[in-house]
Amino acid sequence: MPIQPLNLKKSGLDHKEWQLLKKLNTPAKIQDFLNSLKFNFEKEGETNSSVSLTLKRRKAQCFEGALLAAAALWVQGQKPLLLDLKTIRPDFDHVVALFREGKCWGAISKTNHAVLRYREPVYKSAGELAMSYFHEYFLPSGKKTLRNFSKPFDLSKHGTAWLTTKENLTSLAYKLDHSPHTRILSSKQIKDLRKADPIEIKAGEIREYL
Repeated sequence: MPIQPLNLKKSGLDHKEWQLLKKLNTPAKIQDFLNSLKFNFEKEGETNSSVSLTLKRRKAQCFEGALLAAAALWVQGQKPLLLDLKTIRPDFDHVVALFREGKCWGAISKTNHAVLRYREPVYKSAGELAMSYFHEYFLPSGKKTLRNFSKPFDLSKHGTAWLTTKENLTSLAYKLDHSPHTRILSSKQIKDLRKADPIEIKAGEIREYL
């Protein structure tokens, strides 16, 4: 999905930050870089940091990781797209960055879990990709929780402040959360959902950072 590549002047990033993103010239390299960052547990409250702050702090939660990945993709000439995966409480929503290779979609993800991670560009649509997360999304009880996914959310339509601001990007997260979403299940399908198996639940307990 080509777009005019983001340039250094427009981005507002400093030269070092720009060069780093420039070097992340494949989705695999972007994912490897995100994996090298510590997970942001937001111990002092919700952060929703800009790309610049994330690079300085060297840690990210899923939204921050998705922003960084989207910025790197934009530098390479792809649209900076996010996908929001919405759950029922007490589970947490998840955000990934979308990319395309040819006609197929893939995703870059920052997560502390063994699942909900990178997706190879083998999916025919963003919706098909979103559904690949369905069976991995469950509570410790085994209850499956994914209910909605957003349409691709184009960050290039929301200015460039998310790249460099020192402010909390709560308003941008709100816009993503309230953007058009697709409902996955009917009431009957929700009622008939089978719980994850005990071995799946055990595997789901694996964390990258304690």
